[in-house]
Amino acid sequence: MKVSSFLLSKEQVSYLASTISMLEAAEHLERHLYTAIPIIDDHGKYIGTLSEGDLLWKMKRTPGLTFANMDQVPLSEVEQRFQLESVQIDAKMEDMLSLAADQNFIPVVDKDGLFLGIIRRKDIIEYYNESIMD
Repeated sequence: MKVSSFLLSKEQVSYLASTISMLEAAEHLERHLYTAIPIIDDHGKYIGTLSEGDLLWKMKRTPGLTFANMDQVPLSEVEQRFQLESVQIDAKMEDMLSLAADQNFIPVVDKDGLFLGIIRRKDIIEYYNESIMD
């Protein structure tokens, strides 16, 4: 089965533009209660995933950076400690299980790296659970 059957499209999920500020990113994570979120560039390409920890490490390692001046730091200056692996839209579900063990979601891209959406770990587990029960 193809991953496209399980895709939550870009229009259905939250993501961040790489051009926003660190403060905007933190507010977005807080508002949606996310711990991690995909980042896309100006051309719509998936370039990584931001985690809450990435924001905290940036604050810890940047003298003088506080919540009051986070709006001065572009998201592009925040190092991503972990890179979530993405898959292409034509990947098979059989390839997802090992990724789901380490990632809450798997970013899905087209052949040019354009962000199409995500597949949630929950959906992968449900797929395999149903396969086992059949």
